[in-house]
Amino acid sequence: MSDKKKKILLVESPTKVNTIKKFLDNNFKVMATKGHIKDLPKSKLGVDIENNFTPTYIVMKDKKKILSEIKKEAEKAEAIYIGTDPDREGEAIGYHIADEICKKEEKKVYRVLFNEITQNAVLNAIKSPKEINKNLVYAQQARRILDRLVGYKISPMLWKVIRRGLSAGRVQSVALKLIVERQREIDNFKPEEYWQIKARLKGSSDSEFEAMLTEKNNEKIKIKTKEESENIINELKTQDFIVTEVIKKERIRKALPPFITSTLQQEASRKFKYTAQKTMMIAQQLYEGIDIKGEGQIGLITYMRTDSLRVSSDAQKSTLEFIRTKYGEKYVPDTPNFYKSKKSAQDAHEAIRPTSINREPEKIKDSLTPEQYKIYSLIYKRFLASQMTPAIYDDTKVKIAAGIYGFSATGSILKFDGFLKVYDIIVENEENKEDSDIEKKENGKQKNLPELYKGEKLILLELINTQHFTQPPPFYTDASLVKILEEKDIGRPSTYAPIIATLIYRKYVIRENGKFIPTELGILVNDILEKHFPEIINVEFTAKMEDNLDAVEEGMVEWHQLLKDFYTEFEKTLEKAKPFMEDIKKNLEGETGEKCELCGGKMIVKWGRHGKFISCENYPKCKNAKSLNPEKREEEKIDEKCPKCGSDLVVKFGPFGKFIACSKYPECKYTKNVINKIGIQCPECGGDIIERTTKKRRKFYGCSNYPKCKFMVWDKPVNEKCPECGAALLFEKRKKDSVIIYCNKCNYKKQVDDNKQNEK
Repeated sequence: MSDKKKKILLVESPTKVNTIKKFLDNNFKVMATKGHIKDLPKSKLGVDIENNFTPTYIVMKDKKKILSEIKKEAEKAEAIYIGTDPDREGEAIGYHIADEICKKEEKKVYRVLFNEITQNAVLNAIKSPKEINKNLVYAQQARRILDRLVGYKISPMLWKVIRRGLSAGRVQSVALKLIVERQREIDNFKPEEYWQIKARLKGSSDSEFEAMLTEKNNEKIKIKTKEESENIINELKTQDFIVTEVIKKERIRKALPPFITSTLQQEASRKFKYTAQKTMMIAQQLYEGIDIKGEGQIGLITYMRTDSLRVSSDAQKSTLEFIRTKYGEKYVPDTPNFYKSKKSAQDAHEAIRPTSINREPEKIKDSLTPEQYKIYSLIYKRFLASQMTPAIYDDTKVKIAAGIYGFSATGSILKFDGFLKVYDIIVENEENKEDSDIEKKENGKQKNLPELYKGEKLILLELINTQHFTQPPPFYTDASLVKILEEKDIGRPSTYAPIIATLIYRKYVIRENGKFIPTELGILVNDILEKHFPEIINVEFTAKMEDNLDAVEEGMVEWHQLLKDFYTEFEKTLEKAKPFMEDIKKNLEGETGEKCELCGGKMIVKWGRHGKFISCENYPKCKNAKSLNPEKREEEKIDEKCPKCGSDLVVKFGPFGKFIACSKYPECKYTKNVINKIGIQCPECGGDIIERTTKKRRKFYGCSNYPKCKFMVWDKPVNEKCPECGAALLFEKRKKDSVIIYCNKCNYKKQVDDNKQNEK
């Protein structure tokens, strides 16, 4: 071996080490920092406000050994290359390592940046090293200090009012505010009844089609009652239906851009019901490297924390050639597709794309887990489609007069599939506007309309009136919450998933069937923060602060000044809020009028991990405590005896809902779950199908004879036989305002109006 001193390349994760070390010769040692090695201390503020907001960083307890090993190797090395992630956090990690390494002696420390973990990218980065970008470090440091100031100054106030352990994050609190506001919109929503009238018609071509009543006296019609709809139907029965206009035009639908962090999280949520956190975890694995048969460890996608739509010219060139070879010249655009990033996007990275367009998902499927395959396929196909020609439709719109009433019918035929050849788009609800407003209009389109001509008299076959109700705004989901955070400039690509994870971890929000619902605790925390810290818990303020942090990164704003401007006003807000905290506590906690059955003390309302509960005033000497359901606290007796002691059993109410317990609690601690029968027998053993709940509070349906019978389904069974294959049960899947009834044994499915299904 050569006497030449070794070089060190430092990256963040051990997976990257395994991927990168095969690209380098024996003169390189690749080591992992495993994330940040230094941070502000947990036990104190760690920011000297009086001394220009100087932070005090300490080596994290679990990183001391790692840092010691890095330092030991660095002493023997001739040069150190910092290859941490190409973003603010990665730059800060690199800066802290360099600072530790160079404390004793000056070492040559180089910053190397690669947007993808491939041999060319890594070798080219090492050939063209840079210096650590201090502005990036300052931007990360300013964000960290801002978050520390808000958290350490506001959170203790919440502890005094509610309980210890609560947090008031600068950005997470704004996200919580959005969720609480949406919940209140839903709670206060009053549905309005309306009716629609549809005509089934036939023209001279003898083909049937449907048209919707849209106008009366050339103005938009709104039918409010059944009686009104029936009166209109009686009028229409006497009218001639005449075609007044036929409009035919070609419509071009352009390809969607490649993914950025937010759109990847949204699409994975819509298509696979993945949380933002899960999507990022899988994308991280694909970026850092997967062991591919025949290739070894290889990074499959470019860096996944990005808001830029830029694509490298080399990647675009190879992709266009791939499209030309695989799909033909007509799928290659005359000029390459370029997509414009939003103004606040950081253009240091590319959009998320595969590192090689020749590495097709099906070819490497055996080397991936099912989840990795889904996310890789999504990224691959979206990027491939983004470089292809538009889809072309032939659209037809027909207007029909029936006396003073006007009907319309639309049809659409896909004339050329273009990018849809590889990436189809399905819009599931009104939150998903990414695919353009045209997509929403297509929801009611028929695939084709018969050939009709102006002046043609149509045959009326049937008039159908249907009842509907206006719908409240939808609950936020991972997809729609990430979308609104991005639209309002709250957070950045690296923060969307942690924001959501923190809200759930703190029990401010629960995720139920994919929907975010604020808890009683979350609503309380939001209301306190919104009342006393409106300038901080503010969408516009938070977005402006993100812009300011971007300006620090670009060297346009000095980070000390940013913090000084913020803290001057923040300090005034804190002083104004402090006197009100004790009053809030008094309003939240109070006597219940009950006496403790164990010691005779007063029972008082307190707040805990799961919300309100009742506790003895003599705690901790007396530990008597009960759950409190503000809507229904009375225990319900049931006609059953306790199998342990023979006393009556009662239905109690805990933080997770109803349960059955012995009336002699706490002397007898017998409990069991409430069994919710749905009135349907198990198709496998004849037992009762009952509604159950997982530990994460997700509903499912299983047999009462479990564990002898293992029957279990997520969707609610329907006591109907399948008309196509004869299966004993059908199942219902709920959409926004309707229910899909389907068979899990064959392809049978039908859509049912939600109101009709509820009547059953």
